[in-house]
Amino acid sequence: MRRLFVVAGVLVVAVALVSGCTRTVHGHAVSIYDDPFEVAGLPTTSGPNGPRPGVPDATLTAQNSDNGPIDHLVLNALDDIQTYWQTEFPAEFGGAFAPIDKFTSWSAKTPRSQAGQFCGESSYRLVNAAYCRLDGSIGWDRGVLLPAVADEFGKMSVVMVLAHEYGHAIQEMAKIVGRKTPTIVKEQQADCFAGAFIRNVAEGKAKHFTINTSDGLNQVLAATVAFRDADPDDPQSVHGSAFERVTAVQIGFTDGPKGCKGIDQNEIDRRRGNLPQSLNGDSQHGQTDVTQATLQEMAKAMAAIMPIPDEPKYGYETAKLNCRNGADTAPVTYCPATNLIGTDVPALHDRGVSNADDQDALPANVTGDFTAYIVFISRYTLAVQHAAGQALKGAKTGLRAACLSGVISAKLADPSRSKAQGDITLSAGDLDEAVSGLLTDGLAASDTDGNTVPSGFSRVDAFRAGVLGDQTTCTSRYS
Repeated sequence: MRRLFVVAGVLVVAVALVSGCTRTVHGHAVSIYDDPFEVAGLPTTSGPNGPRPGVPDATLTAQNSDNGPIDHLVLNALDDIQTYWQTEFPAEFGGAFAPIDKFTSWSAKTPRSQAGQFCGESSYRLVNAAYCRLDGSIGWDRGVLLPAVADEFGKMSVVMVLAHEYGHAIQEMAKIVGRKTPTIVKEQQADCFAGAFIRNVAEGKAKHFTINTSDGLNQVLAATVAFRDADPDDPQSVHGSAFERVTAVQIGFTDGPKGCKGIDQNEIDRRRGNLPQSLNGDSQHGQTDVTQATLQEMAKAMAAIMPIPDEPKYGYETAKLNCRNGADTAPVTYCPATNLIGTDVPALHDRGVSNADDQDALPANVTGDFTAYIVFISRYTLAVQHAAGQALKGAKTGLRAACLSGVISAKLADPSRSKAQGDITLSAGDLDEAVSGLLTDGLAASDTDGNTVPSGFSRVDAFRAGVLGDQTTCTSRYS
C-alpha cells in the first residue's frame, strides 16, 4: 500500500485507559460500568447494521466518480459526518465549521494512461484513502481498498475509514496540530474523532447509517486491528499498535471529541508506560511455542504477580474436567470445586500459532502465542475471583476476568521482575493478539460456564482497563 507522505491521514482506522467513567443522563452522572450489558452507557443491541434502507442519497459529489455503490456509500458517510461536526465543532472548538467541498474518487485498477491525480500524485495503483492537507480535500480508492474493507469488515468499517480521514480535517480546522506534531498523535486523535462519530451513529442520530453495538461495533474494531502497525520496528510504524488504536476509538466513543483533545504525546507515553514498543531484533518476532513448559513458567509468573492464599492446581492432559460447578471451556477450564486448571496443551498450542506469514492484506483476526496465553491467564483470574469470594458466573465475572488478565499481562512487562517469578515476558504485539482474540470469541472474558457478553467493545474495554490500571480498577468497575 503506497502512502501519501504529503497527506495528513492515511487509510488507518482504528485502538490506554478511557479517561471518563461516567456519562450524564437526565442531568445525573451515572457509571458506564453499572450494567455489563451496556456499551459505554448505551444498550447492547443486535439487528440493523449499515446503510438505512429507503433513505435518499446525499447530494454531495466527487471528482472522477463512477456513480457506483462505493462512491454512494462514501458520499452518504461524508454527508452524515459533516452533519455531525456542524454541531460538535463549534461546541468543542468554538468558531464556525467549514465543510469540506472537494472530494476525489479513483480506482487503483485504472491503467496508468487513464489515471488521475490526488494531492499532487498519480492515482495509478494508489490503494489508499486520505485527507490532503495541500488543498483540504478527501480522496479514496473505490476500486480495490474500500471494496476489500466492505467485504471483510462490513460497510460500517468503510464509514469508519472516512470518519478517520475527516478527523484529520477537524484537526486542521481547529488548529490543534501543526507540522511538528508527531504523526502518532495526529493518527490517534483522528481515530478518536472517528469513534466519537460512530457513537453518534449508535445513538441513532445519523441520517444514512445505523450500527448495532454487538457484532456491528465488533466488526469496526476488528478493522482497526487489521490496520495496526504490525511491525513495531518498521520506521514507518508511526500510527500505533492495534491495542493503542482501539483505545483511541473507544476514548472517542465513550467521551466524545472532548476526550480526543486530550490525546497528545505525553498522554500516549503515559499509556505506554513499560509496555514493550520494540522486538529488539528478536528473530522469533516475539513468538514462542505454547508448551507445557512455557505454561508452567506462566503459572509461576501469575502466582508472583497476583498471589492468592489457595493457589490452583494445574493439569496439562485435558480441559475436560466434568466439573460439578462449572463447564468445560476448552482449551482451558477452571473448576472451582477442585480448584484445578486443566489445559489441553495441543489445542492451546494450535490456538497460539502465529498467522503473520499467511495473512491477507486485511486480516480479520491476528493470532500468536498471546492469543493462547491470554486464555490461560483468564482461567487463573477465575481462581483469583474464587479466592476473593466473588461470583463465578455472570457477565461481570467474565469482564473481571478480562480486566484482571490485563493487569497480569502488563505486569509481565515489568523490568523489575526476576526470572524466579517465571521466565516469560510480554513482547511487542502481544496485546494486539489478545485484543483480536477478545473480539473474535471472547473466551478470555468468559465466566466458569464459558459465557461472555456479546459486545467485543466491552470485552476489550475491560482488558485495557486492567492493562492500564490495577487489580483495584477491576474490582471497583465490576463489583
